[in-house]
Amino acid sequence: MSSVFSTYIELGFHHIFDFKAYDHMLFLLALCAIYTLNDWRKVIALVTSFTIGHSITLALATFNIIRFNTALIEFLIPVTILITCITNFFKLKGAASKQGAILSVHNLMALLFGLIHGMGFSNFLRAMLGRSGSIWQQLLAFNIGIELGQLLIVAILLVIGAIVMNIFKAKKRDWIMVLSSAAAGVALVLMMETNIF
Repeated sequence: MSSVFSTYIELGFHHIFDFKAYDHMLFLLALCAIYTLNDWRKVIALVTSFTIGHSITLALATFNIIRFNTALIEFLIPVTILITCITNFFKLKGAASKQGAILSVHNLMALLFGLIHGMGFSNFLRAMLGRSGSIWQQLLAFNIGIELGQLLIVAILLVIGAIVMNIFKAKKRDWIMVLSSAAAGVALVLMMETNIF
């Protein structure tokens, strides 16, 4: 593995853990709130759907194929979190276990919302990209790093959920409600703080 490739994997991995950009972590929390450790295959497919979505617009924005209003994207990212949380409230009775691992409405939603988040990632990446002919390699490595970071975040979330539900005997319904309500509340604050108003 080249040093440039590994450097951009690290950049992607660390960017997803950047607390200045915690809105992406918040989206992952909302997205995976309805799942348990037993659903790990579905969660991997879900996170990968999100990665595919943001990889598409990240590449398009990096190569200036698409342009967008930064303030609008900063508003739309918390909107995706809020919508995800609202859909979670309709999935309190085990809807996650009935979904297919690959083909599901939740995966499609992750893919579509990933398109919006990719535009949010692009500002950071464009500032970091080198001017060499290896931009595609850097872009691929950055996305791999983000994917690895996302998988670690959801793994931690699923383990915490397992502890809360199995050791502290919390109901899955309550766990979903708490996570989704907290994420929705923060999303509303983020929406109000954007420059779009």
